[in-house]
Amino acid sequence: MATNISKSATPPALERLRDEARALGFDAFGVADPRAPWAASARLHDFLERGRHGDMDWMEARADQRAHPAALWQEARSAIVVGVSYAPDRDPLALLQNKSAGAVSVYAARRDYHDALKSKLKTLARSLQSETGAEVKVFVDTAPLMEKPLAARAGLGWQGKHTNLVSREHGSWLFLGAILTTADWPADAPEADHCGSCRACLDICPTAAFPAPYQLDARRCIAYLTIEHKDHIDPEFREAIGNRVFGCDDCLAICPWNKFAQAANDLRADLATAPLAELAALDDAAFRARFAGTPVKRTGRARFLRNVMIAIGNSGDPALIPHARHALDDASPLVRAMAVWALQRLLDADAFAALKRTSAGAEEDAAVRHEWGISA
Repeated sequence: MATNISKSATPPALERLRDEARALGFDAFGVADPRAPWAASARLHDFLERGRHGDMDWMEARADQRAHPAALWQEARSAIVVGVSYAPDRDPLALLQNKSAGAVSVYAARRDYHDALKSKLKTLARSLQSETGAEVKVFVDTAPLMEKPLAARAGLGWQGKHTNLVSREHGSWLFLGAILTTADWPADAPEADHCGSCRACLDICPTAAFPAPYQLDARRCIAYLTIEHKDHIDPEFREAIGNRVFGCDDCLAICPWNKFAQAANDLRADLATAPLAELAALDDAAFRARFAGTPVKRTGRARFLRNVMIAIGNSGDPALIPHARHALDDASPLVRAMAVWALQRLLDADAFAALKRTSAGAEEDAAVRHEWGISA
């Protein structure tokens, strides 16, 4: 197992690199052979062939490179895989109880991990290059490299039944980064699968996004629907989304291995949850300012407000009706359509019918007209 970052290693240059990784704030460190065969390639192709990636076309576009590290860089002889814990100091599932507030996934309620990890990883890579003369390439979820199976091979943990990495020390809460290098170093032993008969992550999923253990259909995943999906969200999933306005932590948060994780100290409570009324009032400038430097900003205001309207519709809170009514005039049809859906759930039938008579006539977007129940 490689997750104990203080583990001694040979050659000495690798041991010094482990020490520097710890000093830089990395919580996990391991070495994998990027040339060895692995089952992740077959799983990726099956995932894509079944269309389970939804509209994440970037996964299919470079599938051949993504299938194996050697296809990405043939000269690589070692993969240094590191992890930083982002374990929350509170139960993310508790945020789902306050229906009038929007819940943001734990990973996103902080500075963007791409930025936070990459600067440290580049420092580590420079040290490796300086001491060994080897070539290096740094990856933090920005290239077609499957970090999770690579981390499992390096001994940082194992891919659980929810397909995410699980660590005996850090539970389901690890940000991952990798350095591919021409330095030829001994690999750590892969971590064994410790899920056993547990299926808590599968059973808690609100949308049944796991067709089987160790398989994910992203098209049904709330994290995908609220972050990656660019279009209107199918009615089948809206009620299950609840008050999740960006991402979903259910399958991660329920994992029993989380009991060993020590909380990170960079979670921003003001981002993790906020009143839906406050979120609904964000114009583009306010959205950008509020979520600057976080993963939420990359999704954009329109998709985020689409999610906020769904959460308002699920809130059962009549005080939020004015915010949904205001969104009927939003520039984005994504937001307008979900405002209609929210109002249909919050208003009684007569009030909604009266609103429809005064509000729907000039609507040109087909999806919004569909929500009003008006034929094209």
